Amino acid sequence: MKAKVGDRLHVHGRTVGDVEKVGEIVEVHGPDGTPPFLVKYPDGHETLVFPGPDATVEGPAEGTAD
Repeated sequence: MKAKVGDRLHVHGRTVGDVEKVGEIVEVHGPDGTPPFLVKYPDGHETLVFPGPDATVEGPAEGTAD
């Protein structure tokens, strides 16, 4: 999995009723765009994430700067 600053990390719910989390990648700490990623969520919370198989990297949200 590779990402760049500005991409979104989408963590899918693994069971029925789990909420999905989507946050903006604000820092990439691995070489060549690999994890871990510092992710900022809409509520302002930031955390260092080592994404698992239930996560995908998506391009930046529409209306944001590249």
